[in-house]
Amino acid sequence: MFGLFNAKEDVLSLDGGNMTYLTFGSGTKPLVMIPGLRLSGISGGAKAVAWYYRIFAKEYRVFLFDRKDPVTDPCTIHDLAEDVSVAMQSLGLREAHVFGASQGGMIAQDLAIHHPELVSKLALGVTLSRNNETVEQVVRHWIELSETKGLSAVAEDYFEKGYSEAYLRKYKAFLPLLMKTQKLMPKERFIALAKACLTCDTYDRLTEIRCPVLVLGGGKDRIVTGEASLEIAEKLGCEVHMYEELSHEAYNEAKDFNRRIYEFLNR
Repeated sequence: MFGLFNAKEDVLSLDGGNMTYLTFGSGTKPLVMIPGLRLSGISGGAKAVAWYYRIFAKEYRVFLFDRKDPVTDPCTIHDLAEDVSVAMQSLGLREAHVFGASQGGMIAQDLAIHHPELVSKLALGVTLSRNNETVEQVVRHWIELSETKGLSAVAEDYFEKGYSEAYLRKYKAFLPLLMKTQKLMPKERFIALAKACLTCDTYDRLTEIRCPVLVLGGGKDRIVTGEASLEIAEKLGCEVHMYEELSHEAYNEAKDFNRRIYEFLNR
């Protein structure tokens, strides 16, 4: 069905490490997806990702990039964006549509600023362009939890902050079962990538992004704040939609999230 069953996983050799990426779709237009900060890698997830983003499968060839392994410590958002640019160029991807969520949105902004030839349209979900007090407190807490209690404790804290109250009432009891199915990354890798979130500083250069941009945010985002999404859109004068009752996981909770991106990319 529209390239869902040709979903596959591959690895690129980059300078200093390897990058896992997933591909699916039967279209010819390239769509690059950059996920947010994760507790596990994307390996083994090709079919699930293809199904979740199946709305794009007919018209696009979709590429979802993980972070390079090993990751350097310290690393910055700019470093991570440069890794994506090298990966895209290795695969011959230019003038791609790009969607980045959370930390992936930070990376996508940097990519569009420094490599405009690679990005023809940009969708940013629940992200920021500069630090604020909320994200600094949250990320530093996750780093402390990683060091003292492990990534399972980070997952529990993320679940509490990332989802809406309605979602938590319905699904919180399933969190222990979910964690048993996850293969968590080494805590040192997570900590290095978490620290990178605090290096995002694209706000003063946002106007260098020349391609069309869509911003989607959560009005009750308890990780990066809804205000962070609004200030990106205000700076760019671009289209924005806020899910006023949702938090950071708006991209999973909002049933029309992927459709809004699809419609924006296809205008």
